[in-house]
Amino acid sequence: MSPLKILILKPSSLGDVIQALPVLRLLKQHTPAAEIFWWIDSALAPLIENDPDLTGIVHFERKRWAKPQHWPEMFRSIRWLRAQNFDLVIDLQSLLRSATFAWLANGKFLVGLDETREGARGFYDLAVPRKSFHTHAVDWYLSVLPPLGVPVHKNFTWLPERPESSAEVSRQWPEGNLKLKIQNSKLILLQPGARWKNKRWPAKHFGELVHSLAQTFPEVRFAILGSKADHPLGESILQSAPDRCLNLGGKTSLPEMVEWVRRCDLMITNDTGPMHVAAALGKPLVALFGPTAPHRTGPYGQPGNVLRLDLPCSPCLKSHCTFEKTDECLQALPPAQVFDRVQKLLGPRA
Repeated sequence: MSPLKILILKPSSLGDVIQALPVLRLLKQHTPAAEIFWWIDSALAPLIENDPDLTGIVHFERKRWAKPQHWPEMFRSIRWLRAQNFDLVIDLQSLLRSATFAWLANGKFLVGLDETREGARGFYDLAVPRKSFHTHAVDWYLSVLPPLGVPVHKNFTWLPERPESSAEVSRQWPEGNLKLKIQNSKLILLQPGARWKNKRWPAKHFGELVHSLAQTFPEVRFAILGSKADHPLGESILQSAPDRCLNLGGKTSLPEMVEWVRRCDLMITNDTGPMHVAAALGKPLVALFGPTAPHRTGPYGQPGNVLRLDLPCSPCLKSHCTFEKTDECLQALPPAQVFDRVQKLLGPRA
């Protein structure tokens, strides 16, 4: 008898893919012989390459396939999907684009989320509704499993360690630099960037926070995560404690970023992908929220570590601020308030 073949569609974004991984883990636990494939944006594919629970990755070339000259590649990918004869297709993106690819894959049974946007649910054999507006994304993704007879629990490893990436992190951390590596030091990761500009706590606030923490906790060291575009943010923050900070903006791959988070003692972050990595790894964090809703997309399992201001416009769920005081929801969040929360998580001074 042939093994069960499953296709999961969750192409983006980084945080969404991280939050969807428990679906993969529990499917594989329930049916160890299953062959599971993941349809993912090529830019994010390194995140799940060589994953122990995956049989293969199907690359979605979003930018490339937007150009008609590359459509033959897209059609070849669709033909490959159809040739796999998937028993089960699960669309966790639930937009018209993903639902169309899921339907074209021609699997025996197609499950998706009952999302009201773009009419994607019309493609599904089973559309799973969100229990309530406040249901967290992780729990919504997991809700596709009980109708398939797959039990939901927390006995799984969300992000298995990647030894090669971990070794690269060891090389990135300057072991000979005693200013950065001391006995019994604690590592705080900072994530000052975010895809939406109005989700970014000001870099000057991060700088003030680093200065205060460096003065109060001599054992603390800082590493600043981010993309290449975030590197200037990291440089401005680094000036607050140049002998205690390492700017990693644009210098880490996705697997390396995960391993940096695995090594940290605490993370201070905007609402962005690495925040979900920290939550998945069970790392203490302080999450700074403004326009987005923490009950829906906050750090899973750590709602008490979210800091936000209670403003009439927040959360607006918009990528551009239209409030009379632009971006006040994060601009007005004081470094002292964040310092107090960090201090509680770090414990007594060394």
